[in-house]
Amino acid sequence: MSAAPDSTAAHAALLSLPELDPLAPALAGLPETVDSVAVARLYGEPLFQMPLDLYIPPDALEVFLEAFQGPLDLLIYLIRRQNFNILDIPMADVTRQYLSYVDQLRKHNLELASEYLLMAAMLIEIKSRMLLPPKKTDDGSEPEDPRAELVRRLLEYEQIKLAAARLGALPVAGRDFQLAQVHIEQSLQPRFPDVNANDLRDAWADILRRAKLNQHHKITREQLSVREHMSIVLRRLQGQKFLEFEHLFDVSRGQAVLVVTFIAMLELARERLLEITQAEAFAPIYVRLAYSPS
Repeated sequence: MSAAPDSTAAHAALLSLPELDPLAPALAGLPETVDSVAVARLYGEPLFQMPLDLYIPPDALEVFLEAFQGPLDLLIYLIRRQNFNILDIPMADVTRQYLSYVDQLRKHNLELASEYLLMAAMLIEIKSRMLLPPKKTDDGSEPEDPRAELVRRLLEYEQIKLAAARLGALPVAGRDFQLAQVHIEQSLQPRFPDVNANDLRDAWADILRRAKLNQHHKITREQLSVREHMSIVLRRLQGQKFLEFEHLFDVSRGQAVLVVTFIAMLELARERLLEITQAEAFAPIYVRLAYSPS
């Protein structure tokens, strides 16, 4: 039995096809019993004698010799198996073997055989044109070989088939190797992202808007010290893990105090005495004392 060509389709040649290596000589020497005792196995159980009322349908036994992906795949197999030159195909032999395969296929799978009938007609046409004397062209050049179009299609198909085989041989994730998955344990102390300047500006604008709702008509002159409010902010944060940004401001004391408090907070942040953090975008802004190792 000859080795089957590399193919994945389900087109099969039957045992009675003489051109595709019959299995009759190979099956003649099989033993009459299985496992040296039973003549057969039925659903895994040994059968020690043939049933007297056993009926075997005529098409119950089919031996699949070769598998092809289509008409071109069958032609490539017939040409390569017999070492024919693909540029000089003996159309008589190839057509005869091709038609024998199609005849056997039509007996069992007419729908599948219809795919091969068009190629069979093309082979017969080429064979007929080769039997006729070639017609001279208008410019006096040699007429084109009737097999030229078929050869071109066969060469292109063979190149695509070889390229597909090379792609199929490449390693594939899940089939040839597994992707490594490494679990990285996150730090217990989350690192908060840096505060965006736009978020800080929007938070400050919101405080100013609320401060305007608490304005008084009493006009006074108050001496405000940035250093003093820096100390007030540090005292507010003393003993606390963190404090929300808006809780540092007393909106009831007016806009001037709010401005000085905000400047004092920025000055402390510049001197790295406090940290301004935010867990994520659009999240509340927190202020806390900067960590200083003892």
